Amino acid sequence: MTTTTGTIGHFIGGKTIEGTSDRFGDVYNPSTGEVAAQVALASKAEVEAAIANAQEAFAGWAATSVVKRARVMFKFLQLVDANRDALATILSNEHGKIHSDALGSVQRGIEVVEFACGMPHFMKGEYSDNVATSIDLYSMRKPLGVCAGITPFNFPAMVPMWMFVVAVACGNTFILKPSEKDPSLPMRLGELMLEAGAPPGVLNVVNGDKEAVDAILHDSRVKAVSFVGSTPIARYIYATAAANGKRCQAMGGAKNHMIIMPDADLDQVTDALIGSAYGSAGERCMAISAAVAVGGIGPDVIDLLKPRVEALKIGPSLDPDSEMGPLVTAEHRARVKSYVDMGVEEGAELVVDGRDYVCDKQGYENGFYFGGCLFDKVTPAMKSYQDEIFGPVLQVMNVEDFEAAIKLPNEHQFGNGTAIFTRDGDAAREYADKVEVGMVGINVPIPVPLSFHTFGGWKDSAFGDLNQHGEAGVRFYTKTKTITSRWPKGIRAGAEFVIPTLND
Repeated sequence: MTTTTGTIGHFIGGKTIEGTSDRFGDVYNPSTGEVAAQVALASKAEVEAAIANAQEAFAGWAATSVVKRARVMFKFLQLVDANRDALATILSNEHGKIHSDALGSVQRGIEVVEFACGMPHFMKGEYSDNVATSIDLYSMRKPLGVCAGITPFNFPAMVPMWMFVVAVACGNTFILKPSEKDPSLPMRLGELMLEAGAPPGVLNVVNGDKEAVDAILHDSRVKAVSFVGSTPIARYIYATAAANGKRCQAMGGAKNHMIIMPDADLDQVTDALIGSAYGSAGERCMAISAAVAVGGIGPDVIDLLKPRVEALKIGPSLDPDSEMGPLVTAEHRARVKSYVDMGVEEGAELVVDGRDYVCDKQGYENGFYFGGCLFDKVTPAMKSYQDEIFGPVLQVMNVEDFEAAIKLPNEHQFGNGTAIFTRDGDAAREYADKVEVGMVGINVPIPVPLSFHTFGGWKDSAFGDLNQHGEAGVRFYTKTKTITSRWPKGIRAGAEFVIPTLND
């Protein structure tokens, strides 16, 4: 039986408000398959009102000392940390991620807040004294104004905090448009930011679909847009934002390869693949989805993986025994299944078939579960390899040598993350140098950088010049003003008609 427990509106001007568009989307509990709530889908007018509210709040927030803004971040850090278990539970209930994994993703968001607490350091400009007689040259970092973030369903805590935390600490105000599939956690983050001391309007959360996205992209008051999601949408958002004069960083899809060299510890490799391919049910852009066995070790890799994939404990997201929860929606489950069907039709060998998995726990029979799938004998010509599947599906490929292995990620359209497992330092070093991918792990399966470094892929995995968080994030959310200052001594010399030089 499907039940509805409430309606989720928007968080604007420091208040939770109901939507007025009379359009709603269903929010599911993926573990049960039931509708848990309905979320209001904002109209263009509602988005514009939220932007106006953020615009009004900007002047005062930008004029607030960066030290005071950092203190708000310290308080926000304390609040998120104190509420991490409750936030993870919200995440698990609406996304389907198991609770321990949800806790980990909240922690990765917390780490960005920790980085932002040091914003007084990152907002420092540069100063050059006496570059010419009585002339000093210095620069300032200034916030942009109203910024916006459009975030995906798979990380409703971490990815929003990649964006609004850095933007707000820099002095901007922010419109967050989270995924309509799991909106409750971003709404709670808005409340916690207000509780931390951010004035109303500094962080507004607007729920919606493409109508809300287009309203953000076409509004001249929004100065910068950050996005994480699929490549077709990333490309659309980047092109539309740029056409409307906005800064944009748009992170797209992935096909992350793990290169397994003949000298690798295969037990370690197996553990790494089980966690990185099937953790979070494969719904993460840094999941390993292609394992490349080098030099004839493919059968050994399959022999080790097969029983582990078959033994995956799949169940409700809040069951402590679950290793993998459900997929986010029935529609997404159907999409993942279509790619498994495609792989079979293309001639790949389906070693483990999880398409018909049903949870046998009472009350969870209708959840959006999908068993782990393992393919062997996958080739580059297969469309199921060329596309991002975004589910618990691992494709094993076999190549003769290192050169053939590195060719696979280098020739793929995506370039988000990759890993190499080896005991050979020379091979690892060459791979890290030559592979055309943005984030590389050496004996690390999911090389997501820490918050003080930067997150971003290459090729069709990212659009825009600056990546997420770290110092690149600060540069994205600020603009530089350079001042040339002269305080001449004595009587004013009169007009000069020659461009200033360093000859004086």
